[in-house]
Amino acid sequence: MDTQTLKAQILAVLFAAGRPLALGDLSPLGTEDALLRAIVALEHDLSDGTSGVQLERVAGGWRLVVHPLHLTAVEQVLRPTPPRISKAALEVLALLAYQQPLTRAELEALRGKSVEGVLDGLLERQLVQVVGEKEAVGRPKLFGTTDRFLELFGLESLADLPPLGEGPVLLLRS
Repeated sequence: MDTQTLKAQILAVLFAAGRPLALGDLSPLGTEDALLRAIVALEHDLSDGTSGVQLERVAGGWRLVVHPLHLTAVEQVLRPTPPRISKAALEVLALLAYQQPLTRAELEALRGKSVEGVLDGLLERQLVQVVGEKEAVGRPKLFGTTDRFLELFGLESLADLPPLGEGPVLLLRS
């Protein structure tokens, strides 16, 4: 299959998926090398903004997003509202993002306040998940962030978090 056709197929699949897809998800379309070449070419093709979208590498995969040149037009027509996340939820997410995995008790000790309702809300929104159990009395659950967290904040991985103490820690993506 030629690169042009593969690029078109990848673009169509990413558009239809509406979520980030990893290389493994795209494997039915071709070999890893062919897919990577096509993705790099597609990223280049979309980078100038003439198509209105671009590829973004996030949560270990790629997704289609609005090109920054066209955000104003999208906002004028769709009037998107970014997801609302409380200050308490942002505090818990930041603690988990930088120090995971943590138990509920460890989160409460670090935050200095109860996290029960906040943690339940983050679990419900699939921004946090149970990642295991601590080897301690009672085997408390260990919590960590999810791929949905990475998507929402436009991060490819936790390694993309800014160093602690540098400006705004978390910026929401819609």
